Parts: sequence; C-alpha cells; structure tokens
Amino acid sequence: MAIFFFVQVFQLQVISQTILLTPADAAYQNPAIYAKGLQNLQWVPGEQAFSWIANQSLLKQKASSLIPDTVLRLDKLNVALTKLSIKQTNKFPSIEWISNNLLTFTRENKIISFDLLKSVASIINTIPDKAENTDVEPLTKKVAFTRDNNLYLSVETKEIPITDEKNSDIVYGANNVHRNEFGIDKGTFWSPKGNFLAFYRMDQTMVPDYPIVDITTRIATEKPVKYPMAGENMHEVTLGIYNLSSNQTIYMKTGEPAAQYLTSVTWDPSEKFIYIGLLNRDQNHLRLNKYDALTGELVMTLFEEKSEKYVEPENQLYFIPSKANEFLWLSERDGFNHLYHYNTDGKLLGQVTSGSWMITSVAGFDPKGEQVFFLATKESPLQKNIYTADINKGTIRRLSADHGTHTVKLSDDSRYIIDQFNSTDVPLKILITDVKSGKSKMLLEAANPLATYKLGETTLFTLKNDEGTDLWCRMIKPADFDPAKKYPVIIYVYGGPHLQLITDSWLYGAGIYLNYLAQQGYVIFSLDNRGSANRGFAFESAIHRQCGTLEMKDQLTGVNFLKQQPFVDVTRIGVDGWSYGGFMTVNMLLENPGLFKAAVAGGPVCDWKYYEVMYGERYMDTPQTNADGYKKASLIEKAGNLKDRLMIIHCTSDPVVVWQNSLSFVQTCIEKDILLDYFVYPGHDHNVSGPDRTHLIMKIEDYFKKNL
Repeated sequence: MAIFFFVQVFQLQVISQTILLTPADAAYQNPAIYAKGLQNLQWVPGEQAFSWIANQSLLKQKASSLIPDTVLRLDKLNVALTKLSIKQTNKFPSIEWISNNLLTFTRENKIISFDLLKSVASIINTIPDKAENTDVEPLTKKVAFTRDNNLYLSVETKEIPITDEKNSDIVYGANNVHRNEFGIDKGTFWSPKGNFLAFYRMDQTMVPDYPIVDITTRIATEKPVKYPMAGENMHEVTLGIYNLSSNQTIYMKTGEPAAQYLTSVTWDPSEKFIYIGLLNRDQNHLRLNKYDALTGELVMTLFEEKSEKYVEPENQLYFIPSKANEFLWLSERDGFNHLYHYNTDGKLLGQVTSGSWMITSVAGFDPKGEQVFFLATKESPLQKNIYTADINKGTIRRLSADHGTHTVKLSDDSRYIIDQFNSTDVPLKILITDVKSGKSKMLLEAANPLATYKLGETTLFTLKNDEGTDLWCRMIKPADFDPAKKYPVIIYVYGGPHLQLITDSWLYGAGIYLNYLAQQGYVIFSLDNRGSANRGFAFESAIHRQCGTLEMKDQLTGVNFLKQQPFVDVTRIGVDGWSYGGFMTVNMLLENPGLFKAAVAGGPVCDWKYYEVMYGERYMDTPQTNADGYKKASLIEKAGNLKDRLMIIHCTSDPVVVWQNSLSFVQTCIEKDILLDYFVYPGHDHNVSGPDRTHLIMKIEDYFKKNL
C-alpha cells in the first residue's frame, strides 16, 4: 500500500465555541443548527426578476436591483380566500407562477389562482382526498393522481377515471416503477401542451408477496409488498397514453421480452411521438426507441448503447429550444457522464462535452438553443459547479466562481442565474449572476448556525490504494484534541454506488451525526472507495460481480493509514454503516477478524440473493449466472468468522433491505454458537426517521461507549 498523500485542511472559524451537540441534533430534530435560506425562491416568468417568501409576504426583486418589492401580503391573500369560503391561513403558502401576474397555490386540497392585477382568487381545480402520486399539468393545472392501484384525472374539479383495474397487483401511474432505479421518480408524464398523459402500467402478478408485519393493530396484520428478488420473477411494465380529447388509451408496442426496463420516458415537443429507453433485464443493452403517440407503433430505434458490465440510463432526453428535432443525451459511454447531440432521426451531431469528469445534472438552455447549462465535477470530484457549453462548438465556461456544491436556476431568457451553494467554509450563499458579464451580486449569506458549537478539526485528503488510485478521505478529530493522547477511531462507511461521503460542502459532507460522535472523544474517519459515485464509470463499476471485495481492499488502505497515526489507539478501531454501509461494516469484520474491536451495522444486505432485481442484478448479475460471486459476497456464508463485537440494527418494516437479510445472519450465528448483539426498530422502513431517530443515535453511541 502506498500512503503518499496530500492534505487539505479546512477549519471552521472559532468564535467562543462552547455548546455541544445532542443526540436530538444528530437526529435532525433541531432546525436551528441548519443554515437558513430563502423560502420558495424562483424566477418570475417572462421577467428578469425573482421572488421568494419572507415575513408573511411575497417579495419580488429585479436581477439588476438590490431592493425587493412586496407584491402580496398574507392579509390580502386571506381576504381573497374568505371570498371563496376557504379557511384563512396563518402562513404564506408556497406558490408557483403561471405568468408574471398570475400565481397558484394549494389550500384545503384546492388549487387556487391569484391575479395580482385584480387581487382576485379563483379555484382552478381540486386534489381529491386520498390522492397519491399527484402530477399537476403546468399550464392548465389538470391533476393526474392515483388512488389504490388506479389512475385518475381531476379537471376543473371533476374527477375522471382513466383506469378501472380490479386486480390490485396491476398498478397504474405509481412512482415506484422499477423500484425507483434508473432515475425514475414518477409514473405519469404530461405532454408539452397537456393534451395527453403517458403513464406506466406495472403488472406485478408474477411477483410473490413479501410479508411486512404491522404490529400497531390489536392482532398483528400482514401488509405485503411486491419484492422481486435477484434471479426471480420481476414485474412487467408497459407505457400507456391517455388522450384527453377522445378519452381513449393506447399502449406503446414495446414488445418482448416483457421482463425489461422502460426508462427515460420523454415526449417529443410536437406531441406526435414519445421516446422510451428500453433496457434489457441483464442491463447491458439499451435501445432508445421512438414511438407514434397515436398508434403505439415503433417508429425507429434512434441508437443503442451496450456494455460488458451495465448501462444505466438515468435521464430524459433534453430537447433543444427552437430546434424541435434535436436533443441532448447524457451518457457514460466514454467512461464519464457527458452530453451527446442527436437529431430525432438518430443521427449523432456531435459530443458536446468530454473529459475525466462527470455532468451531474442538466439545468436548461438559452432561448436560442445555442447554450446548455449544467452542473459538473470538472474542477474536482468533490465539487459541483455551474457551467455553460456551446452546443455546436463545445466550448465550456464556468459560471460559479466559488468552490463548493452548487445548485442553479435560470431566468427565462437565461441572462441571469440563481447560484445557491455551500462549501467546506460556507454554510449557505445565494448569488445572482449575470451570465453575460460573469458578475455576481450577493442575495444571501447565511450566518454560521454552528458558530457557538464546539467542533473538532476536519481534514480532507487523499490516499493511494495499491493500484495507485487516489481515494478521498475525511477525518474529524475530537473537539479537545490532544496530539499527545491516543484516541479510538470510528470508521463511517458506505462504499456503494450512487453515493459520495466526502464532498466540498458544509461540514465536508459529514453532517451533524459524525461531528456529534467526534465530540464524544472519537476520531471519525471516512473513505470513498472504488464503487462510489462521481469518479467515472470504471471507478464505480469496478465492483461489478464482486460486491464487497475491492471496496474492502480500499477501506483497508484507510485502516493502514490510521494505524500509522501517533494519536490513534490501534486496539480500538470501530466501524459504522447503514444499508450498503451496513453490508460493508459486517464484511470488514468477517474478512479481517481481530482487526476491529466493535461495529454497528444498520439494515445490512447479508446475502445479495435477498436483494431486489434492479440494483442487485446490475452490480452482481443473477445468482444463477454469478454463483461464485454471490457466495463470496454472502455475509451468511462467512458468519463463522465473526470474532469481534457487532450490533446489527434493522427496521422491521424495511421494504428495501428486507428483514430476512439480518435474521438469516442471526440464525446462522445461533447455529454456530456465535454471539452478537441485535436491535430492531418496529414499524420503521429502511432507516429510522422522526423523533425515534434520537433513540437510534443514543443506541449507537452507547454501544461504542461500552464496546470500543
């Protein structure tokens, strides 16, 4: 192992820091310790002006000005509500703009418009009781929603059923299709002009019920969920289109095999076509297909993407303004996530961006369709900065001057952006930036909410693994750190795809929980191993078919570094992690008995055959095609190696990493006369939330206090 490393040290300003964090703070129960932003901040349509809510009023400010105007006060809004026989509100509601003088908001399940020129409110639509998966059409405010397993519309307060499915295992319009993999977070898709509604139909009849027990009833009851496990039957999905004029639905002819993934659903600007990314079950072959929205017929396959490991489409097509037959596509086909310029006949017009960095999201275009705005890691894998690129020339310009983690909102004419960011030394700033000149004005600089808290020093640095790859690390020292003393260490680990622990963000990505543990006298260490996000396809996909192997090897690079630090008590190193991090925690103990003294693993995957199809098969293939890989990654197979103190925590209603995982591990330990500690949180799902999370923090802290 090479341990040549460089160190970047950032230390929070010390201002008479005496207050200590509490378990409730670490459990997100104290809003006062988070930076205060601007509520409901957004651009006003058609203007170089933005709005937000403050002091029970709606404020508007021109981008070229430093002085906001009050455009609507709560008392005036309440007068309008009273005229509609709607109960007044004591809090100014979040709003959406329809035009620069017309806004909407929701009150008592009613979508209400307010005309600023006339000071008149009107009821546009209603959202029925028990409506779920609501999707509001931006122009007309028609509402698509689900109730139970069926899909409905609410149009001018009238409820219209789209489906009438009696079999509850067939679900329409739900937001959990393919278990929210592939960037899917909704099940309905309004066409650009609101004339059609596309929706997912998910047939789960072939997927067994998985029992989840509800103990809140007098006699415990079963609330089964559909859980397609790796290598087993998976659900079948199709895409329907409902025509609001004819009240008819047709389905896209996506063909066989039915066990495939429908991703990247995007309407053509003309509403004549719809695009679907068809991904095979092996997840190594994507076809981007164009369908006729009126007949459901396949028009053509625009292009295909293949990989020896996996293809993971996570975004829609980004159609270019003023060029209705051209779009941008995000792909990792060259090893990093970049933009590709296509026309709707499938011709590649060019690669817009390239390099050893990742585009993390697309923010929009200028009205002429010449420039695209996006967030990317171009400066550092730890940062997300704002950029614009010329679509035809590929020239890139950075718009965010400050390091950190940025978000961006574009004005309608793209002349200005709202740049909201935090960083290692900034809790929150909001800037208004002139895209043309690059000059910025400060809209908000939030006060440091932890200025009076006693926090330890945090350092960010890299270590090289045995292959010479830089691995980013973070270390938090106790608040009263004494270099002459030796301290126990807690390694906080995740290690899996789609997540990055170390970032150029407030508290360095560590959050309150890890700083709370550091205050208890522990050195807190984290390392982003191969398999984690934002380092490119090769870095993240290195774990393919061998989850737990390279990740653990990289984590041991961090352990070896810690063992060489004079302030580390090498006999008192612990591990803590949840979900994939729980899997990693247990795996590190089982593969290295005696190296760690104690560990806490929450919601751990104990055998990947018990995990769901989409995520599990992407990274491990199936148990049938990768039997050796599944066996090697199984914690149950290795349970006999447990020599150290371990507490597993699992939530009894976990629908993500089902309870069977840790229960099977416990059963194996019983059979082998191996002792371990086990704790459950009744009724919680994949993690503990709400006030009960305070108990979780206390439980973890107490375990390390007694065993580390």
